[in-house]
Amino acid sequence: MFKATLETLVKTTPGAVGAVLMGFDAIPIEQYYVQIDDVDLQLFAIEYTNVVKEIRKTAEILGTGDFQEVTIKSAGFHVVIRAVTDDYFLALTLHHDGNLGKGRFHMRRELATLRQALI
Repeated sequence: MFKATLETLVKTTPGAVGAVLMGFDAIPIEQYYVQIDDVDLQLFAIEYTNVVKEIRKTAEILGTGDFQEVTIKSAGFHVVIRAVTDDYFLALTLHHDGNLGKGRFHMRRELATLRQALI
């Protein structure tokens, strides 16, 4: 079920190259990637887990509420990371010129289904 959801997310978002459902412990539950030469998309998700953990910790310290979403933009790629539960997040990687808004929309649309399957 997870693999099909991630594949649909990537294939229906223009410019998307990968999606991963991962625990905040950096252990992936499922992933779907399009092959890109010289880019390790799995490493993106693992490394960005550390960033998200720091953002969650900062939000907790500041009392601003639970972490929901963060977008990281670089010259080559955009990565949108969305909390699914307290233990898991969904990350979508797009080429820098991909449709970020559509990707965010599709992610939000799938949240309830993913959340229910993880519980």
